[in-house]
Amino acid sequence: MNNNERIDDLQINGRRIIQSPDRFCFGMDAVLLSGFAKVKKGESVLDLGTGTGILPILLDAKTVGGHFTGLEIQPESADMARRSVILNNRQDKIDIVTGDIKNALNIFGTASFDVIVTNPPYMNQNHGITNPESPKAIARHELLCSLEDVIRQTGSLLKVNGRMYMVHRPFRLPDIMELMNECGIEPKKMRFVHPYVDREPSMVLIEGVRGGNRRLTVEKPLVIYDGPGEYSEEIKRDYGF
Repeated sequence: MNNNERIDDLQINGRRIIQSPDRFCFGMDAVLLSGFAKVKKGESVLDLGTGTGILPILLDAKTVGGHFTGLEIQPESADMARRSVILNNRQDKIDIVTGDIKNALNIFGTASFDVIVTNPPYMNQNHGITNPESPKAIARHELLCSLEDVIRQTGSLLKVNGRMYMVHRPFRLPDIMELMNECGIEPKKMRFVHPYVDREPSMVLIEGVRGGNRRLTVEKPLVIYDGPGEYSEEIKRDYGF
């Protein structure tokens, strides 16, 4: 363990993860995405921009997928992810690759995965950045990759009828839909996430299918809090908060 690192209990099947407040600790968005994503028995899964490995570790614990791969450009975050995989003794099920999302097709090859999950940076490149080289800025802002990079690479890496699962901000939906259409990924399911029942959504969960038919289902909203500091029944029941 390095300075300022801690081990967090993920409260599912004994899984743990190494975190550091100096870098970007996982949040509610990653946990919700891990519950929204569907992984079938034996399927291969790629997480684009895995950070410290939270999505492969959670999906390995929650699903019957065959193998999970995380791609991360920041070497220090990738190292933490690898150490978390070892901590959970899941080296046979999870690989962490250090590399650039923009180069993912060259790393893995065309049509390599059944499922791709991604929790990409939400903010445009110059939105409120104080230190563009900090790990937190890289995780939050489109500094090293753009939304277009993520979706274009996903379209090339998915097998035909493969599925993409993404969490993002609702204000980027026009861009997301346009890019998915350009890359042959048909939006199939969408679920808005609201902090409170009377507030506008703060996140959106999206499922897309490569080469899928044109039919979009909008699922009922997911509400995080019933009141200040009080998680909703669905969040407590399905996500363990």
